[in-house]
Order: sequence, then C-alpha cells, then structure tokens
Amino acid sequence: MTGIIRHFESTLSERLKQNLPFIQVLVGPRQVGKTTAVRRIVEQWNGPKLFVSADDPTPKSAAWLSMQWKLAQQKGPGTLFVVDEIQKVDSWSETIKELYDPIREKRELSVVLLGSASLSIQSGLSAALTGRFELNRATHWSYTESAREFGWDLRQYLLYGGYPAASLLIDSDQRWRSFILDSIIEPVLGRDIGGIVPILKPALFRQTFELAMQHPCRIISYNKLLGQLQDRGNTTTIRHYLELIEGAFLLKLLPRFSGNQIRAKSSSPKLLPLAPALSQAYQPESLSREDATWQGYVFEAAVGAELAKLQGKLSYWSDGNFEVDFIREVDGRTIAYEVKSKRTKHPRSLERFVQQYPRAEIQILTPDIFCELVAKSDVPLSGL
Repeated sequence: MTGIIRHFESTLSERLKQNLPFIQVLVGPRQVGKTTAVRRIVEQWNGPKLFVSADDPTPKSAAWLSMQWKLAQQKGPGTLFVVDEIQKVDSWSETIKELYDPIREKRELSVVLLGSASLSIQSGLSAALTGRFELNRATHWSYTESAREFGWDLRQYLLYGGYPAASLLIDSDQRWRSFILDSIIEPVLGRDIGGIVPILKPALFRQTFELAMQHPCRIISYNKLLGQLQDRGNTTTIRHYLELIEGAFLLKLLPRFSGNQIRAKSSSPKLLPLAPALSQAYQPESLSREDATWQGYVFEAAVGAELAKLQGKLSYWSDGNFEVDFIREVDGRTIAYEVKSKRTKHPRSLERFVQQYPRAEIQILTPDIFCELVAKSDVPLSGL
C-alpha cells in the first residue's frame, strides 16, 4: 500500500545479499508492513523463490512445513524460502532445525521466517535454533514515517498513528475505530495469542487488554487493575495476561528503575501501549480530541514507544510523589527523560532523581522538540 522503505526492510535485504549461514527471523506486530516488505524482497530476488504462509485458522503441521521446504529445495541452489507466521506451525523450531542443519554450510536455501508473537518465537529460537539465526525487528509506524508518507502532523499521529492501512479511514471516526478493533486487535487477541496459549478466561483477558490501553503511561498495581475488572481473577492471572499482550508487541511493561533488581521486578509496572491507535480506539472521539490530560498521556506514550525501539534498558522512576517518565540505561550511561506533556507531575522530580543519581544525564522532550527531532532523523530520539 505504501511506497516507504522501512529500516528493517533495508537491513533484511542487505543481510540476505551476504549469503551467510544464518536464518533471518523477522518479528513484529501485525499490520505494520512485515509481509509487504518481504514480498517486495521476494519480487526483487535474483533467483528461485518460494513464499508460503501459515496464517490460517487451522494450525499447520510439521509435515506441511517439511513439504514446503522440499518444494523450495527442488527449485535449486540459491532459492529464497520465506515462511510467514511461522509460530502457527506445530513444532516449527525443531522442524526447522532438523531441515536446516544438513544444508547449513552448503547454503542451498536463504531462509526467512516471519512471526507476530514474540513469546512463541523467542522460546522456539532459544530452544532449538541457538546460533543459527539473526533477529530483525519490525515496529509500529513512527511519527517520522507517518509524517513523510501521509503528511500527518503530530496531532493526527497521536489520534491515529501506528497502522498504515487505517490511514485510509480517518475521515470517518467510526470506520477507523471499527477497523482497529475488528481487523487488528481482535485477530491478535483471538488468533495470534489465543491460538497459541490457552486463555482460560477470555472475557477477563480482553478486559485486561482494554483497561491497559485506557491507561497509557500509568503506573498501576496489579491489585488496582484487578479491582477495576468486572470478571473475577487474581494478580497472577492479570500479570500473565499482560505478559502475553506484551509478547504480541502491543504493550510494554516498564519496570521501576532501581539499583536493587529484586525490588525493581516486584514493583508496579508502567503500562506503555506501543501505538497511539491502540489507546485511542477505546476512547470516545470527544475525549481523544478535547481532553488535555488524556492527550498528554498519549503523547508521553508515543515518546516512550520511540525510546523502546532504541538500544538499552528502559524503565521509569518514582519516589513518593516524584516521578521521572523514562530512564534509559545504555553503554554505561543513565539518561532521564522528562516528557513535558499536559499532565501534572511534581516539578522537582528530575532534581530529586539527580540528587540520588548524580551521574545521570537529563533530556527534556516537549512536542516542539519532538517534532524538531523528527525533521532531522529517521529515528527521532536516537541521538539523545
């Protein structure tokens, strides 16, 4: 649909040209252009190729995968073999290992595996394919990409951003909202997650997701979340459901920054939706457009989603009423990011943090600064 070449596409294309003995694995959320990008690479491939998809309500078997592999081999040396939604194939990692090891050094096939369920992919890679793959990550569309492709300003991105196909429907709020809920969110919750992991309480699972999207960039305890849900459950179940949602690239659970790792792991998470559209789809149009506090939370989440794409560990910091929005640890540096949105925070939070961590660096991000960074770089916050 779009003409933009995303960074992961360029990286994957270059790696395939090198013909190294590694499987290329591309992971990321649904509807952000993974399949489109790989199909473009397949079309431009100078040699035999085979593209197959396991994206079907009925799970594909290991025998199906073996048959597709043999069909690719029959096309001859130098064949590009791509499997979309690989996590939906039973015993996929063990099967790939069994098929790949005998031909690895011969380099008969260039293999690309696509997936949209991180937990399933990561467990499969670590269980059977250690040392045999390179990981490529696709992310939700950034403000940079949306501005260049659709001409959006920041206000439009914070209302609709993350999924390029939905850009065709923004003239009708109802159609746009229905598309996000029915064509993006529901397939992920029902098929991508529910088709792989047993969900014992589907209604509670969906309520948990909806509540998380309605609280972007909030620090909220599992007990408090549980108290707002209609169906009965327990904190262990809620934590598990949020981790499944995180594994589908819809949410990031930020831990509290602390020198004590045990304390950090036991703290309440900060809920970070990874695209504005995910939160806006559950809000009335009037709230999305007119409530300054809500807009501030969505902007903060958009900044956090950009930071989450960068190298390093991302967390938040709080001490009583003091809070610093994001803490990034990378290459021995600790960087504290204060997002100047329209929500009220203690004005001396950064000062309090620096008193405790005097070697920390500080970055202030306002909407104007954010837009300036977008104009300068494909990765807005990479220089900070």
